[in-house]
Amino acid sequence: MHKTETMPILTAELAIEILTRTLEVLQTPENSQKLEEARDNVGNEMLKMMQFLFPIVMQVQIEVIREYGFADGREGIVKFAQMLRNLERENTEVAQLHSVIRAFYLPPVAVNASPAEDRTNITSS
Repeated sequence: MHKTETMPILTAELAIEILTRTLEVLQTPENSQKLEEARDNVGNEMLKMMQFLFPIVMQVQIEVIREYGFADGREGIVKFAQMLRNLERENTEVAQLHSVIRAFYLPPVAVNASPAEDRTNITSS
């Protein structure tokens, strides 16, 4: 890290607050329209979702975490994501909220399917 900025300590409570705020901002009329237009253009193609929807969601999340003292840009979002991943293992509410945000830019997947079932479902489609 080049800067001597200190990152906030991400507690479960703070993570829930940040993720809830991110969802609120994603659901504003302006962002809903951007996401809907992008979604209309990509269909259910994962690569296109990552190309068009992911940047919109990440920009919103960067703006939100900046409000909570995280570094601006890539550095802040990477650190936030790392801390969030650790919290997801311990807190189901954090994991649930983060999965709702991921649903904005990832196609739905079967959560409880084993890898073998996933392969079966893919080949039988």
